[in-house]
Amino acid sequence: MPPKKNPLGLNALQLKTLTLFQVLATLEDHASPADDDPGAVMISNLPHPHGDHFHLGDGVVASRDATGLANPAVWSALARKGLIRHDEAGTLVITAAGRAYDTGLGSLLHRADH
Repeated sequence: MPPKKNPLGLNALQLKTLTLFQVLATLEDHASPADDDPGAVMISNLPHPHGDHFHLGDGVVASRDATGLANPAVWSALARKGLIRHDEAGTLVITAAGRAYDTGLGSLLHRADH
C-alpha cells in the first residue's frame, strides 16, 4: 500500500509554508545545521518579497504563496505536528521529519533568469 498523501492533514497554507522551509533548508545563505538534532536545519534570513515575488536561490516564488512565512499561527501548527521548532526570538528549525515530509508542492518554485 503506498504512503498516504498528507498524513498529518496540513492545510494548503501550511503545506506551502513547509515547502518553502524545505527549500530554504537547502540554501547556504539561509540554512545551517542544528547542533541539537541530527537532520534538522536552522533557517535564518527569511526572504522578503519585492513586489509580487521573491527569490530563493535560482528560483522565484509568488508572494501570494508565501504568506505563511510571516504567520505565527502557521508556524505554531507546523510545530505542533513536529515539523518545525521555533521560539519567540524568531529562531526557526525545520526538523528531520519536516524536511522529509512530502508536501507535493514542488511547483511553488519557478526558475527565472532575472
